[in-house]
Amino acid sequence: MQGELLAAIAGLVGLVTGVAAGLAFRISESGGSRAHEPQTRTELPAGIAEVLAALPSSAVVLDSADRVLRASSAARAYGIVRGDELVIGDLLALARQVRRDGVIRETEIEVAVHKFGPDSTSFAVRVAPLGGTGLVLVLAEDQTERRRVEAVRRDFVANISHELKTPVGALSLLAETVADASDDPEAVRRFTGRMQQEAARLTSVIQDLITLSRIQGAEPMAEPDRISMESVVDEALDAVRMAADAKEIELVSSGTEDTTVLGDEGLLVTAMRNLVANAVAYSPERTRVSVTAEAVDDMVEISVADQGIGIPAQDLERIFERFYRVDAARSRATGGTGLGLAIVKHIMTHHRGEVTVWSKEGSGSTFTLRLPRAQTREPLSPGENTNQEAAQ
Repeated sequence: MQGELLAAIAGLVGLVTGVAAGLAFRISESGGSRAHEPQTRTELPAGIAEVLAALPSSAVVLDSADRVLRASSAARAYGIVRGDELVIGDLLALARQVRRDGVIRETEIEVAVHKFGPDSTSFAVRVAPLGGTGLVLVLAEDQTERRRVEAVRRDFVANISHELKTPVGALSLLAETVADASDDPEAVRRFTGRMQQEAARLTSVIQDLITLSRIQGAEPMAEPDRISMESVVDEALDAVRMAADAKEIELVSSGTEDTTVLGDEGLLVTAMRNLVANAVAYSPERTRVSVTAEAVDDMVEISVADQGIGIPAQDLERIFERFYRVDAARSRATGGTGLGLAIVKHIMTHHRGEVTVWSKEGSGSTFTLRLPRAQTREPLSPGENTNQEAAQ
């Protein structure tokens, strides 16, 4: 009996030993297989993903193997990142240098953006290490708009310098001429008349600059008044009637009666006067300039049409730029400042409206203003309230 018990105990010990050996073998095998598995990808430090999502720039995070851990949608849209690769060789080389020495670096690159056209896009790039993790952050900011604004600013400074220098220089020369011709009354009268013309031109440029600076960048009006377009058009036509009569140009208007818009009367008169003055200046003698108004849904369209020389198709997109002239020599002959249409455009933006143009060389031009229509339920402007109370 005792022998059978010993045999049973020996068998149980053998079984436990076998099971333990099997488990040990499996654990060893599992550990060896894990040793040969590739390492998992490095995770972003806490909070980094949220910060990158809030950045306006194109953002890319590279791990120690130059794989992309995180890339913003802008970085992929511009073609900086494809899949998990940073495809701009210069940026990749810069990131490796930053990873080696930990020094933040900045540069500018040009990237061909095929998605948006054949032109390249300029980026200001900043590359920095993310702590001691081996991760590298690449930030690329699109500089295209900034460069465009800078080019516009340079053009504006150059143009305004020229526009102011020309009449000032002419006034200086005419003053010297008058001084030399002091004993010739006829010459004095002739040169002083020229001086008055140049002074008027200088005043016009300065006044247009003041108007443009006042409305450019201004927010749309929060509480516009109800304005009668009949009075606006009549005032604009009266302002250019003398110039029109000198060229025997007929000024006509129609559809403006009972047409009411929302806006600022003074600015609308300025916009309308600029359009009518341009139509008269660029129309031949004995032609017609017409102003028509029409209500279209919740907008009012006011068109100024002429029978003038027209505008070439390649210039139509640029005529609303400051100081842009289709024919510089003719514009100066007519006394234009090159700011009139730019002022019209900004006035329309200020009124939540727009200005469009149709033109064909030799067939004239038509400029159309689209403005919000004043509904009958709209409250009267303060001036209208006063007039109504006085009538009662």
